[in-house]
Amino acid sequence: MIPHDTPLIATIVAAIGLAFLFGVIANRLRLSPIVGYLLAGILIGPHTPGIVADQSLASELADIGVVLLMFGVGLHFTLGDLISVGRIAVPGAIVQSAFATTMGAVLAWRMGWPPATALVFGLALSTASTVVLLRVLQDRNLEGTAPGRIAIAWLVAEDMAMVVVLVLLPVLASLLGSQTVASAEPLVAPLKLGLWADVPLALAKLGVFVVLLLVVGRRVIPWVLDHVGRCGSPELFRLAVLAIALSTAFGAAKLFGVSLALGAFFAGVILNGSKFGHRAAEESLPLRDMFAVLFFVSAGMLVNPSTILAHPLATLCTLVIIVVGKSAVAFLIALALGQERRTALTISMSLAQIGEFSFILAELGVSLHLLPEQGRDLIIAGAILSICVNSAVFALKDLSGLPTATASWRAAARQPPRWDGQQRERASS
Repeated sequence: MIPHDTPLIATIVAAIGLAFLFGVIANRLRLSPIVGYLLAGILIGPHTPGIVADQSLASELADIGVVLLMFGVGLHFTLGDLISVGRIAVPGAIVQSAFATTMGAVLAWRMGWPPATALVFGLALSTASTVVLLRVLQDRNLEGTAPGRIAIAWLVAEDMAMVVVLVLLPVLASLLGSQTVASAEPLVAPLKLGLWADVPLALAKLGVFVVLLLVVGRRVIPWVLDHVGRCGSPELFRLAVLAIALSTAFGAAKLFGVSLALGAFFAGVILNGSKFGHRAAEESLPLRDMFAVLFFVSAGMLVNPSTILAHPLATLCTLVIIVVGKSAVAFLIALALGQERRTALTISMSLAQIGEFSFILAELGVSLHLLPEQGRDLIIAGAILSICVNSAVFALKDLSGLPTATASWRAAARQPPRWDGQQRERASS
């Protein structure tokens, strides 16, 4: 067990140390280091013998990683970039999510679960992990290519849709009442504001947050960094960047009901429009990488190997829906929207996994008695296995020389578009 007198330090030491060890092993096996980070989390998780780290502390550290990573993504985008790929990403995300939700719901129905449970299970399988996608693209220098931009915008659209879904779930639980899964505890009480009052309220809060960032943030954030930059202290500038990212994300979550990840992303988008965007991206990079590792370790700690052993067929079907079903649908949608085959293939491979929003949705579904614990375990097992498979597929693609790794894309990655300032600064250094 982790010593009780220093749980935070011990958790960080165990997570970083084992992540480094297994990350090196995964890299030697030509797999993504993500696989090693997940294995490290499984080893220090509560479901395996040996060292057991503090899972709640690890999850909070992982949240910081998600915030910094999404802030960094925002620093690579401008509003014009989002609009330019939105005509592909937004309809693609909507249609793919609908198909993936249907496939997951059919599987849940075949397992004998009620319609509400099937819907929640399907929704949890429909959204991919932005964190996983970014690491896969970064490892292969595809972050600045056209497929990379489309895939990132695709997931941002999915994340925004999932925020609305999380708001609607308590409403769904109140509507269904006794039709939800059986539980010894009473169902969540009906909402005092009425069944549908929370929905327009949540959308209004999201709108106010975006307007504040566009109107106030575009003036205040660059002004603050300009004054800090004049001090001539790199440490103060770095601290200002982190303070802006974390405080914006936290304020978005607490005051406006926006997820931490989306709040940080929009803060990065606003900052990218200023002259400090490139420098801010470079200054925040080391901490982003470290805390992103903690995210994957934390995800690995959720894995209960007994679930896979107890329900092998259900786990396999869940994995097939995530890796094969979602990927095939994304590939066909991208082709239908006019993308080249190699672009569609990279987009589909990038989205063939699930992650952080699936975890959040599964936990909320269990707490509202819309999802049994077995469903949550299947979602987590499917997430971890899909991340591992996704990394392995990309590794095989690199070895086999599939068209997604063509020389033209490699050249584009080495000379990224104008908006990708961080990679240009790296190349020049």
